[in-house]
Amino acid sequence: MEQVLKFKTNINCSSCVAQVKPKLDQATGIKRWEVDTNDKNKILTVEGENLSEVNVIEAVKSAGFKIEQG
Repeated sequence: MEQVLKFKTNINCSSCVAQVKPKLDQATGIKRWEVDTNDKNKILTVEGENLSEVNVIEAVKSAGFKIEQG
């Protein structure tokens, strides 16, 4: 079943997105993701199947960014 998760982050520019890209691209279950760098909360939207919030949070933190449930 397709899921959509949203998180607040501090990923605030294209080079930040580039840093987190390999981590999120490797995370299990993620089909598509994007960061709204124009939103004050820098919302990360993740779409996929059988998504794990913990896996998404770990992936973003491992790239050196802050993330919290949105």
